[in-house]
Amino acid sequence: MIKENIDKSRLHVVDALRGFAIVAIMLLHNIEHFDVYFAPKGLPSWMVSLDKGIWDTLFFLFAGKAYAIFALLFGLTFYIQSNNQEKRGKDFRGRFAWRLLLLFLFGIINSAFYQGDILTLYAAVGLLLIPFAKLSNKVVLVIAIVLFMLPMEMFHLFKGVQSPNVELANPQSWTYFGKMNEYIKGDSFGATLLGNLSNGKKAVVMWNWENGRFFHMLALFITGMLLGRKQVFVENLKNKRFWFRTLIISAVVFVVLFLIQKYVGSQINSIAIRRPFMIVESAWTNIAFMFVLVSGFTLLFYSAVGKKVLNVFSPIGKMSLSNYIFQSVLGASIYYGYGLGLYQYTGATYSFVIGIVLAMLLGVFCTWWARHFKHGPLEAIWHKLTWINLK
Repeated sequence: MIKENIDKSRLHVVDALRGFAIVAIMLLHNIEHFDVYFAPKGLPSWMVSLDKGIWDTLFFLFAGKAYAIFALLFGLTFYIQSNNQEKRGKDFRGRFAWRLLLLFLFGIINSAFYQGDILTLYAAVGLLLIPFAKLSNKVVLVIAIVLFMLPMEMFHLFKGVQSPNVELANPQSWTYFGKMNEYIKGDSFGATLLGNLSNGKKAVVMWNWENGRFFHMLALFITGMLLGRKQVFVENLKNKRFWFRTLIISAVVFVVLFLIQKYVGSQINSIAIRRPFMIVESAWTNIAFMFVLVSGFTLLFYSAVGKKVLNVFSPIGKMSLSNYIFQSVLGASIYYGYGLGLYQYTGATYSFVIGIVLAMLLGVFCTWWARHFKHGPLEAIWHKLTWINLK
């Protein structure tokens, strides 16, 4: 009876949405060869065209959006866990800080295989969620809006307008990304792990800072927390109307921003203006489309047919930590020099197929695992250590 009550209270749409985000991330990582950007030579023209079409389509749909969904649900999960503990008369904030430290350690392990890891970043930025836990909804919303505006890049844009002829140096992250081929394409497993944890980590942290990701990450965290407070993922008529309005508004905003991105940005000659403008504009465009995906997915899940189809993502979403790290280990073994080295032979089309196969295999594994265990492999460790010494 207890298990049935827990199952009924669980937001299955969130599990499915999280699984969808994991699969989207996995597909992007595969066509990128897990950061080994390389196009095989001598391909027929039709394959080159197909590769470009798949690359452009997946980046349009998921680049900058899949991670945003993941971040939104991270904040939602924080609210759910905090609320559950509050009902028991307990304060979750200290335990959450410990939980983030554990997540950081998982992220370090993941970073050794894939330098583009986001778990360590989530763990670091997630600490800033703690002060927001007791703030009112209005205050949280205002802060989220300010963060979404990307104040640092707005400042850079203002400076660029004031001095449009100033020459800007290349972003610092480029220097570190330029060194990655020295170890990722090599056949030394140890050199690759060391390079990912040192040079690669610096590159990723700098890139996220240079592109305003830290501001948007926190904004998405606290927005997810706010959506949790409003209980908008609970299936009822009021929430269906909320998600329908969100779909319409975010779709209109996305179209406007996308047209600005496509036709305005390229017309700005000053790099001092163009660079911060495009960072802000692209980030806003991605967030708008992310809400299109979230609202559309949620509305489809509320329908009988949609729920049946989209539930295929739920087992993957319930084991999101395990799957995120599994796909890094598998991807590195497939594409990197110390593994099969398939980056040399697979364009976007073949890598996309590999990504689909990996997603299906993980889906089968997760479905089997869920029948026998309450938590995923790494989730079980995370859960046990989170609540260690709890009486």
